[in-house]
Amino acid sequence: MNMNQPEQTSSSLKAAAMTVVAAVVWLLLYGNLEPAADFLLGVAGISRATRFGEALHFFIYEVPKVLLLLTGVVFVMGVVHTFISAERTRAILSGRRAGAGNMLAASLGIVTPFCSCSAVPLFIGFLQAGVPLGVTFSFLISAPMVNEVALALLFGMFGWKVALLYMAMGLLVAVAAGMIIGRLGMERWLEDWVQQMQQNCSCGADETGDAMSWNSRLYNGVTHVREIVGKVWLYIVLGVGLGAGIHGYVPENFMASVMGRDAWWSVPAAVLLGVPMYSNAAGILPVVQALLGKGAALGTVMAFMMSVIALSAPEMIILRKVLKPQLIAVFAGVVALGIMLVGFVFNAVFSTL
Repeated sequence: MNMNQPEQTSSSLKAAAMTVVAAVVWLLLYGNLEPAADFLLGVAGISRATRFGEALHFFIYEVPKVLLLLTGVVFVMGVVHTFISAERTRAILSGRRAGAGNMLAASLGIVTPFCSCSAVPLFIGFLQAGVPLGVTFSFLISAPMVNEVALALLFGMFGWKVALLYMAMGLLVAVAAGMIIGRLGMERWLEDWVQQMQQNCSCGADETGDAMSWNSRLYNGVTHVREIVGKVWLYIVLGVGLGAGIHGYVPENFMASVMGRDAWWSVPAAVLLGVPMYSNAAGILPVVQALLGKGAALGTVMAFMMSVIALSAPEMIILRKVLKPQLIAVFAGVVALGIMLVGFVFNAVFSTL
């Protein structure tokens, strides 16, 4: 009999109790954000009827809302990730055929909280493990674009229909783009050192996660919150600040004319506008919400968001170290066409949000 078992049980129960208390506090905070924002404006003597008051209310309400959503999702996924290691993911994908492998890779991208730049090291690791190039690209596209943070925030802000369609279309783009790139046989456009690395590939699964206690898993969730939220909170504040400015000061007619459903060219323009930018889902979604509030079309704004988080300029710079320009151009072109398709589909399905 393990003499430490009573202590471990007590520790696990304590961790579980603290998690329940934290969840209750989270729910109470989240459910009272708008009254709190109204109260703070009232204390400051600022009316929401003014442009500044409306912008300030948006900022006060959205910053804690996005941070709370992000904290909750990252904690849950931090626990989930104790069951899914990068090594195990590589082992699952290695040896998979096209089609099924692309779908599996894109699905795994949903549960990995990586931005476009941080997904690149895993991209290299997958190639080293012998994962086909097209399958690897499906993961690279899906991981930043259709991750659990984006889905949770979309659900919280716009409802399950928008979140579900976004997930379905994002997976379609990731799978189709990966299959197209795989069919083109563009392995020759990998940098020479990557091709050499593939010839000496090896992979192994990390099995230690199965032996973790729930206490350790919950602690891992807390660690994920510290690391991820600690890195992106400033982007969130800046994104909400920009969104607040749009929400309070940008005329509705202007946004409707530039990013409305009637302008067919607005979707390609939104994609081109998003590529030079760099943000993650948490940072760009408040901007998306503000644009929608000013009359922009949902599909056009979604295309803008997807291009920001899946085709960012910093990602292309990092990819240049492992891909030759020809392959980067094909990757960017195929994904951009897929994102434009998503934009047009959203605009056709949702005439109004």
